Amino acid sequence: MLTASNIHYDVSTRTRGLIAGGIGLMQLLAQQTGLVDAVDRDVRIFKRHLPYHESDHVLGIAYNILSGGTRLQDIEQRRQDEVYLDALGAQRIPDPTTAGDFCRRFDEARLEALQTAINVTRVGVWQTQPTSFFEEAFIDADGTLAATTGACKEGMDIAYDGTWGYHPLLVSLANTAEPLYVVNRSGNRPSSEGAAVRFDQALALCRDAGFRRVTFRGDTDFTQTGHLDRWDAAGVRFVFGSDARANVVAIADALAVEAWTPLQRPARHTVQTTPRARPTNVKETVVVERGFKNLRLEAEAVAEFPYQPTVCATPYRLVVLRKNISVEKGDQRLFDEIRYFFYLTNDRTTAPADIVFLANDRCNQENLIDQLKHGVRAMALPVDTLLSNGAYMVMAALAWTLKAWFALLLPVSGRWATRHTAEKQAVLRMEFKAFLHAFVLVPAQLVRTSRRIVFRLLAWNPWQAVLLRGADHLRGPLRC
Repeated sequence: MLTASNIHYDVSTRTRGLIAGGIGLMQLLAQQTGLVDAVDRDVRIFKRHLPYHESDHVLGIAYNILSGGTRLQDIEQRRQDEVYLDALGAQRIPDPTTAGDFCRRFDEARLEALQTAINVTRVGVWQTQPTSFFEEAFIDADGTLAATTGACKEGMDIAYDGTWGYHPLLVSLANTAEPLYVVNRSGNRPSSEGAAVRFDQALALCRDAGFRRVTFRGDTDFTQTGHLDRWDAAGVRFVFGSDARANVVAIADALAVEAWTPLQRPARHTVQTTPRARPTNVKETVVVERGFKNLRLEAEAVAEFPYQPTVCATPYRLVVLRKNISVEKGDQRLFDEIRYFFYLTNDRTTAPADIVFLANDRCNQENLIDQLKHGVRAMALPVDTLLSNGAYMVMAALAWTLKAWFALLLPVSGRWATRHTAEKQAVLRMEFKAFLHAFVLVPAQLVRTSRRIVFRLLAWNPWQAVLLRGADHLRGPLRC
């Protein structure tokens, strides 16, 4: 079917186009949400703006990633593209060296001001959502390793697994997968270091926005027992993983048989058509044939008992998940192994199984971390100090945040409300690469008139109608 052979290339002399035809949509989004004004107002880096403002640098780094750039040096391609500059109404943009120098100008106060400016804008976007959006905010926290092959980056250190680099902390809103706070730390710091402060900031942010309930979640490193009484008194629900220490394992072993309830996990997907037969598990077959050690989950059960951490003045609820694992070798079953997983919570009414499911939902944050690391490449560490790389992480993560804001601001109304809601959720859940190809990396002809910049789309994709609907909506004022 691929028969084209007489192929020629030529250079257009009149028609002016660019591959990142959706970059105008991102600029419109940044302007209409007030992000440009917020950054210029709150972030004080330059004494004189000749010629760049702070927002030019911040958005320049985010737009480079949204335009398909994977590193700081790719800004040079944007800088030499006259059509790209005209699309943004710019005479020029900062080059990669200047962008790196801008990152180095940040101290802790300025970096905090930048995150505050983004979060103030974020609250404005949230205010446009329906009342049901503010039912409950789920705030997750986790650390991740950002490796580097460099040897001269200030603040880098060796992590617990031998990785050289940094250990950023991410605090995010699970409802929309938005990164609320990104904090760069040395590679050998504990995963939960500084998490309590960021939890408190996220709590204040969500309550100022109007969320009626707030839930904190984290793995065993984020239990934060020294702060649980304070959060409980403030009306915050928390569900944290708890280490399987000898004392709680002994209590779980001593529980009566009647205390345990079998755990039935819901199906991952609802089959809309006729169910199909499962394919042969090739991996399982190889493991059995070669006599490798194999762990097979046989059953799960849940129970609960009161538990008061040493530093707490109030007893809380410890939900325990018991996994019965069959240890096999080849076709032979060797023995059964019991493993316990504990979840500490101040929720005393929700069923134990639902507490387990709620805690397991936090694993979705791993997908966000993966997108920030490998999709956005926000943790590429292109600069040479701890704070400058932290500043780059925040500005690069803004590319993902703009994606989330675009999804949240898609209008839902009229006879197509059900369809629009489904499209809104689909865009919100999109991987970053899929979002770029659907909404940003769309070829367009650029036409500049005396008062307008017109992007004429030159190719079709299934999301074109959503793009145009979002652009029309953003051209008007945002309504809360």
